[in-house]
Amino acid sequence: MIEVLVVDDDVRVARVNAAYVEKVPGFRVAGQAHSAAGALGRLEAPPRPDLVLLDHYLPDGTGLEVVREMRRRGHQTDVIMVTAARDVSTVQAAMRQGALQYLVKPFAFAGLRVKLEAYAELRRTLDGGGEAEQGEVDRIFGALSASSESPLPKGHSPTTAALVRQSLMHADGPLSAQEIAERTGVSRQTAQRYLKLLERTGRATLTLKYGDAGRPEHRYAWAARA
Repeated sequence: MIEVLVVDDDVRVARVNAAYVEKVPGFRVAGQAHSAAGALGRLEAPPRPDLVLLDHYLPDGTGLEVVREMRRRGHQTDVIMVTAARDVSTVQAAMRQGALQYLVKPFAFAGLRVKLEAYAELRRTLDGGGEAEQGEVDRIFGALSASSESPLPKGHSPTTAALVRQSLMHADGPLSAQEIAERTGVSRQTAQRYLKLLERTGRATLTLKYGDAGRPEHRYAWAARA
């Protein structure tokens, strides 16, 4: 299980985020904190968290100050910023200090789930150890940037795009639109539309599977695995 520390100055928001975390398979809430001091203190207590969901605006400091102090104390715990701070300077500082992801409030469960699933994919890749070929390196960086795609065309949902993308990233091989639809809960037509978009933007590759009769089946694979 991936142990998660949820840090937010608003107790109610922290509870909601903790409930979201518990709904994602493979993740468990190690604790909650509502201040910078509380977060740093909780890092010292078992179970030690693997990941911190960290708010930026805290009553006794900022999330970035917490990250700096974590690193000064030798804590290499991974961090995903979960905050209403939208200014570019804060986002840039978070990246430079080692935050793996940045989730802007307000968000729905699906938004956090995508971040957590991308993080889990990164952990699986890194835990494998050994040397990495280019495709494996692409998978590592793909997991980190899974929800940082270019702006979607009008009429496309970021949540649906993320679900389709994650399904391809986690698949053992190419998938059809119907298989994507079954995994994500969207219609086959919707899945096909998002798959074509991924193909056009170079994120997915298309292959044709020929059967005994009729038109060939279109199958898609995440580009880093093709």
